[in-house]
Amino acid sequence: MADRDGIADGEAPDAIEQALQRHGLRRDGLIEVLTAAQRQDGWLKPTVLSAIATRLELPLSQVLGTASFYHLFRFQPPLPHRCLVCTGTACHVLGAPQLMATLQHQPLEQSGVELGVVRCIGSCSGAPLVVIDGQVLNHQSPASALQAVQALIGAQP
Repeated sequence: MADRDGIADGEAPDAIEQALQRHGLRRDGLIEVLTAAQRQDGWLKPTVLSAIATRLELPLSQVLGTASFYHLFRFQPPLPHRCLVCTGTACHVLGAPQLMATLQHQPLEQSGVELGVVRCIGSCSGAPLVVIDGQVLNHQSPASALQAVQALIGAQP
């Protein structure tokens, strides 16, 4: 029987188990196994990291060290919404720092919005860009970006 984290008697959940088996429980499959764990749960839970370490016969410190080296792995559950500011060259030149400064002064986390940056979205003609829950917003100003985030927060139940 599985506990609330999906770990049963030291066994890893299905997506993780599939990744483990795909690599024959070899240590060189660690990054793919971590990716499967995050894809399954949205973040790397401590109990899942321990189960992965056990299954791959690796020290937990090595699993944590590998996961923490890559910035795409998360160690906390994601918030319900995500707002990303593009910091690529075109966006930077056209106002990304001002967008970030404006958004950083808002209580976004308390409203369930995670603020972050993305190095380049690849749509430079729309710079500066903001991505809210996967929707790309072109030609943003600090005021329009703030308005879009406030509309998102206001739309929450």
